[in-house]
Amino acid sequence: MFVESCEIEWSPLMVEIIIHGRGGQGVVIASEVLASALFKEGKHVQAFPSFGAERRGAAVAAYLRFDDEPIQLRCQIYHPDHVIVLDETLLADQATTRTLKEGGSVVVNSRRNYDDSKLKKKFAVATVDAITIAVRHRLGSPSAPIVNTAILGAFSKATGLVSLDSIEKTIEEFVPTNQADNVAATRAAFNLVKF
Repeated sequence: MFVESCEIEWSPLMVEIIIHGRGGQGVVIASEVLASALFKEGKHVQAFPSFGAERRGAAVAAYLRFDDEPIQLRCQIYHPDHVIVLDETLLADQATTRTLKEGGSVVVNSRRNYDDSKLKKKFAVATVDAITIAVRHRLGSPSAPIVNTAILGAFSKATGLVSLDSIEKTIEEFVPTNQADNVAATRAAFNLVKF
C-alpha cells in the first residue's frame, strides 16, 4: 500500500535531498546516478525531477529520498536534510535553502569561500569548483560545462552518505558516454571539496 500524502510519520532514518541547478547542467542525471548508487548500497530510494517547459538555462530541481526501510511517501520533499546546488546564483533565491532542516548541509558548485556568509552560520557548507573540474575533464563545453558527476563526488566526501566507489560504479553502468572522464571528475571533486 502506498500513501498518497505526506500526512504519515517519517522514518527517523529517512534522508531527503534536493538538487538545484539550471537546465543543461545535468540535475536530473545527478539525481538518477545518486539514487542508483544508494540503491547499490542497499537503500530504498525515490528520485523525481521537477522542471517547466523551458529547460535549457531555467531553474531545475530534482528530489531524492532514501531509507533503510521501504518508502511509502508519495509527495514532494518540503524539508530536506541536504541541498546540492549546481549553480551558485540560485543561492540568491532564499527558497533554495529556506526549508533546509537546521543543521543540514549545503554542497555548492563554487570557487567562493562561504566562511563569513549567513549560509555558513546556519548550515554545514561544502564547496567545490565543479566548473573547472568539468572543463578539465571535457564534460560539456567550456561555455556550458556539465557539473553533475563532479558535484556528486563532493557530496560523497562532504556527507559520507554514499561511497565514492558506488557513485563511480553507477557512472560506469549508467552514464551513456565519457564514463572515464565522468569518473575522473567525480574523484577530483571528492579530493578537492572544501569545508
